[in-house]
Amino acid sequence: MRIPTRPAPQPSAARIEFLKGFLRNPKEVGSLIPSSRFLMRRILECGDFTKASVVVELGPGTGVLTREILRRMRPDGKLVAVEINPTFVEMLRRAYRDPRLFLYEGSAADLEKALIEAGVARADLVVSGIPFSTLARRTREATLEAARRVLRPGGHFLAYQFRSHVRRFADLVFGPGVTHREFWNLPPMRIYVWRRPASDE
Repeated sequence: MRIPTRPAPQPSAARIEFLKGFLRNPKEVGSLIPSSRFLMRRILECGDFTKASVVVELGPGTGVLTREILRRMRPDGKLVAVEINPTFVEMLRRAYRDPRLFLYEGSAADLEKALIEAGVARADLVVSGIPFSTLARRTREATLEAARRVLRPGGHFLAYQFRSHVRRFADLVFGPGVTHREFWNLPPMRIYVWRRPASDE
């Protein structure tokens, strides 16, 4: 059974708000336009969203990926979306009334607090669109370490980025990851996937 959601913001409105967010703080948004449907499809292929009980989305922005995750998630699943931009948070609140979605306004480094407030302890999948190349070192390290701690053994951390910096940072936390590419996006994106070892507690 698929739980209905309200229609997502109109593409033109979402693009305008995304552009405004980029102009206000490019280090937070990291791109001029939302991600393409080709990138969304590639991300969904790289992460097993249909089986995950708990998914964390870091930096959902205007909700392009959020919508697709909710379409594919289990009826009893939970999506915890962590967004620092209050305008985007309000857009997401208006667009999605799905009971599986929990919105947390704050830094990605606070994702453990977000899970506690959502009433869950661990995640099966953490997916991130935040630009790790522009994050302050402490925030970047805190976010990656927190992502590792909240993941269940065998869970995955997935980051889609147009720069490769995150691979160097996350390899130190998770070990070597796998790289996928999506060229049908502006700019072209890389999708990095790391797995927390099943024996890691």
